[in-house]
Amino acid sequence: MNHRPLADTPAAAPATAHRNLLTDRPELYELRFPDPGFTAARWAGAMLREHGAGPEVLDLGCGTGRDAGWLHRAAGLTVTGLDSSPAMIAHARAHHPGPAYHVGDMRDFTLPGRFDAVLCLDSALLYCHTNADLDALFGRLRHHLRPGGLLVAEMRNGAFFLGRTELLGTPRFDSVTHDGVTHTSRTVLWIDHAAQLLRRTRRWTGDDGAPPIEQHSAWRLLFPQELRHLLAVHGFTVLALHDRPGPRTEPPWTDGDRPADTADGDRLHLVARLDLPGRRGR
Repeated sequence: MNHRPLADTPAAAPATAHRNLLTDRPELYELRFPDPGFTAARWAGAMLREHGAGPEVLDLGCGTGRDAGWLHRAAGLTVTGLDSSPAMIAHARAHHPGPAYHVGDMRDFTLPGRFDAVLCLDSALLYCHTNADLDALFGRLRHHLRPGGLLVAEMRNGAFFLGRTELLGTPRFDSVTHDGVTHTSRTVLWIDHAAQLLRRTRRWTGDDGAPPIEQHSAWRLLFPQELRHLLAVHGFTVLALHDRPGPRTEPPWTDGDRPADTADGDRLHLVARLDLPGRRGR
C-alpha cells in the first residue's frame, strides 16, 4: 500500500501556498519542538568527546541555532552554523549568539578554513533527495573537514519502514500557540517508493481566521548498509551506527547511555571519521 494522503474534501477552504511555516517563523519551530534540556546538543557533544574531536565544529542545517548556541556556550566549542533559511539564521543570530552563522546550501557551500567535526542533526542530511545531492554533500564534507575529522549525524532510518506502516497514512494533529493564536497542523506521511522518499503533507490552520497553509516536504530514506557504502565511497570509516538511544528516541538518550547493537528503530545515529591521507582505499 502506498499510503498517499487523501485529498481534502471539496468543502475545505483552499490552502495558501507557503514554503514552510515553521522554517519561516522560527519562534514557532522552537515552541512546536521544545528541547528544554538541550538533549540534542548534549548528545552531539558527548559523541564529539567520546571520539576525540577537536574544538572547531560545523553545524550543517543548524536551524534556529539552539544546538549550535549550546555547544558554543556550554561545551566551549568554536561553532559555525549553516542553514538554507534566512529566517532561521536571523533567529539564530538574535537568540543563540556566539557561533558564526551563514545562509547556504549544504550541497554547494564554501566556508573559510577547515573543521574538526561536522554535525548534521534532525534528518538534515536527508534533505539531499537524489544520489547526486548526496555525492555533492559528501564532497563538501571532504573539502571542509580536516583529515581524521568526524561526521556526527542523526536522522530517520529507512530500514524502519521495511514492512512497518504505523507512521504512514493516518493523519496526526498537533497544536502550538504563539501571540494568542493557536496553530493546528494536520500531518500525513507517505512513501514515494520510486524516489525512495518519505513525503509529508502538512496543513496548518489558525484560530485567527487566516487562510490555511499547506506544505509539502520530503526526506531521502537511507538504509544502514546503503549509508555505510556511501560513506566508504567518499572516504569515511563508520565508527558507530545504531538506532537508539538518541535525542529523539523513546526513551531519549541520557548522559552515559551506551548504544544498542540494533538498527531497526525509526531513528539512526551515525559517527564516521574522514580517513587520513594514505589510508583511503585500503
